[in-house]
Amino acid sequence: MNAEQSTCASSGQAKAWEQLDWPQHERNVRRLQARIVKATQAGRWNKVKALQRLLTCSFSGKALAVKRVTDNQGKWTSGVDRVLWSTPASKHKAIGALQRHGYQPQPLRRVHIPKANGKLRPLGIPTMKDRAMQALHLLALAPVAETTGDSNSYGFRPGRSTADAIGQSYTALNRDHSAPWVLEGDIRGCFDNISHEWMLRHIPTDKGMLRKWLKAGFMENRVLFPTEAGTPQGGIISPTLANLTLDGLEPLLRKKFPGKRQPNLKVNLIRYADDFIITGADKAVLENEVKPLVEQFLRDRGLQLSPEKTCITPIEKGFDFLGQNVRKYDGKLLIKPAKKNTHNFLEKVRRVIRRGYGLSQTDLIRRLNPVIRGWANYHRHVVAKKAFKRVEWVLWHCLWRWAKHRHHSKGSQWVCQRYWHPIDGRRVFATDTGKRMPDGRTIWLRLVNPAEISIQRHVKIRAEANPFDPRWRAYFEDRAFFKKFGIHRQEAGLKPSGEPAPR
Repeated sequence: MNAEQSTCASSGQAKAWEQLDWPQHERNVRRLQARIVKATQAGRWNKVKALQRLLTCSFSGKALAVKRVTDNQGKWTSGVDRVLWSTPASKHKAIGALQRHGYQPQPLRRVHIPKANGKLRPLGIPTMKDRAMQALHLLALAPVAETTGDSNSYGFRPGRSTADAIGQSYTALNRDHSAPWVLEGDIRGCFDNISHEWMLRHIPTDKGMLRKWLKAGFMENRVLFPTEAGTPQGGIISPTLANLTLDGLEPLLRKKFPGKRQPNLKVNLIRYADDFIITGADKAVLENEVKPLVEQFLRDRGLQLSPEKTCITPIEKGFDFLGQNVRKYDGKLLIKPAKKNTHNFLEKVRRVIRRGYGLSQTDLIRRLNPVIRGWANYHRHVVAKKAFKRVEWVLWHCLWRWAKHRHHSKGSQWVCQRYWHPIDGRRVFATDTGKRMPDGRTIWLRLVNPAEISIQRHVKIRAEANPFDPRWRAYFEDRAFFKKFGIHRQEAGLKPSGEPAPR
């Protein structure tokens, strides 16, 4: 093919990518996923396997898989082959390259990212093609995982969040007769130690593809290392594989400690990824019966509890879970931002400000606002007003030092007037954007003030809700509408689509 023909082919592929009917492809995939859910509920596993194969061979599935890996935050991060799909032509060409026959994944590129405790977390980065293949097979595996998953598992599942896990914790612990003891569980190196043999026997997906991903190995300092256990952190399908590995613990506890026959034991599990808590009415039951049962469950999967992070705590003393502190004060349960979480957030803010002595006020605000807004929005569902006020005070002092450092020869009044401006009756750390409202008022770029963020109670997702089941479509549409506008669809005069959710 000469240069002119190559250019024409590339132009045609680019045009074909831009003309893809994404809503139609999403409908095609959603229809197949709904059929997978129905077959899973009926226990027709051969039918599930056939539908999964149909989805992974479909053009719609492949197109959506490529779209996912080229639209997310990791689209500019390459694997060991250093290949990126950055043009419409390369994206369309990639759809045709997602073939099972002859596919062999390349080793992961190993990098290390810092953890909150100062240690490094190993991260494996697959190539673009391997990411797309995992995304494609995840489209077929996710409906099964959602249908068979534990009711009170909230990590790495569509439509669920940490706020739901905290909401379930409140439900399980807030009453006077709720369980007074909590087993805080943490799994040592969960992603790195899951048994490959167990996953290959029990994960309902293409076994050949799964084996290739698990055994691909990783490259570090140009040396190839084999992988004998675990699922790599960084793979698109890895969180779902980890969830499927840990699913089954809640039914096991319910079978061993049935609530109707043994209501006084009050054993409840709330899990987010590999962090979980188990409530209990008696410390001895948690220590001598529940904990050994959990250890055996994990041992079968090649996992074990972390002795340093696993403990049994009375609710009056409180415990930290997902960055928030859960504790009863004189019989009243309050959930607040954890001190350690707040400290880590403030250290991050201080680091940004210290490194920003050479930045303009505009650039500093643009760097701080996403950090502050993200932390405040995460904690806005709990008792956080006192923590927000403290953060506001610390922010003011850090920014005052920043401003005085820039103008050490100026007086305090001059510095205050230079960086803090009267807006809506109070002085705010803000800068003039140079733009004006239609009525002539100044448009300010303001620093986010966490103390001004209102507390908004989170409505926990229903435990049995399944986003891939058509019967729950109206329920999830209403949740999405409420999250965006603060009211339900029916209150806005809109009729929910689909069949009503099962009761």
